[in-house]
Amino acid sequence: MSAAELEPDPAPTLSEIARAAGVSAPTVSKVLNGRADVAPATRAKVEEILRRTGYRRRRTTAPPSRLLDLVFHQLDSAWAVEVIRGVENVARDEGLSIVLSESAGRLTPGQTWVDGVLARRPAGVVLVLSDLDAAQRDQLTGRDIPFVVLDPAGDPADGVPAVGTGNWQGGLAATRHLLDLGHRRIAVISGPSDMMCSRARVDGYRTALETARLPVDPELIHEGDFHHEAGYAAARTLLTRDDRPTAIFAGNDLQALGVYEAARELGLRVPQDLSVVGFDDLPLARWVGPPLTTVRQPLVEMAETAARLAVELGRGERPATTRVDLATSLVVRASTAPPSA
Repeated sequence: MSAAELEPDPAPTLSEIARAAGVSAPTVSKVLNGRADVAPATRAKVEEILRRTGYRRRRTTAPPSRLLDLVFHQLDSAWAVEVIRGVENVARDEGLSIVLSESAGRLTPGQTWVDGVLARRPAGVVLVLSDLDAAQRDQLTGRDIPFVVLDPAGDPADGVPAVGTGNWQGGLAATRHLLDLGHRRIAVISGPSDMMCSRARVDGYRTALETARLPVDPELIHEGDFHHEAGYAAARTLLTRDDRPTAIFAGNDLQALGVYEAARELGLRVPQDLSVVGFDDLPLARWVGPPLTTVRQPLVEMAETAARLAVELGRGERPATTRVDLATSLVVRASTAPPSA
């Protein structure tokens, strides 16, 4: 066997990648450098060949920009404000500015957003209730741009850094609190069923009932969307039943406000006629009347942890773990009481 036969195949050149993709070498260069002026289909084809051939992008010598990208799937609630506060705390300490964007309700941002990130080369990216598909992850990784998923909507892929919270434990604690007060007809208004945090909270609710040897009535489980209007609509349906529930776990604080409104319109008093528990412990939970019993989700701390993790990864540091779950805790206020009958 000759020496040449023992040597591994040489790495493909830029020209060879271009020929395989049926494009020009400058087009391949544009893909490698994150330029936006490449058609999506062409970019996907080139990226696939780069992955298949094991082409190694050269590490750029230019330092990353002094930016931290923060992207929400939806940016329209007090919940988002708490996350922004946490990321801003870290950005201020690190001398970074925040680029804030929204993916218009999609759980995966579009290629236009990815192109912008590749062009900006931020110090890190925090994705809230979002994730990247495999091609997008490869694009950011290939340009040495670290990313962290905060409160992931689904189960992040292996190796994807993520920061979450104890959603199942929170749902369990909320329902057990109502059970301990003597409630037996307890309804739940969840968030969207395609979000992992929503499913986990309902699973905690189910577990609490099953542990108490109570049946789980599917008619007392309503799906919402984590907004006030959904809480109101579901509560109107639940509270006009002949066998209405005596307590509602609203799934989040904004839906709990919708429950308050529906109860008030129907002449029901909180907590004398209806106990209500939320989830998040937004500042407004302390201000409403009566103050809301809720599960505290440490949103500011979660956002700080995710932002700090992204910055550390961008500096080439090796954190002890890249999967973090912070604990929830029940905050008892005046919206819960034993059932009146």
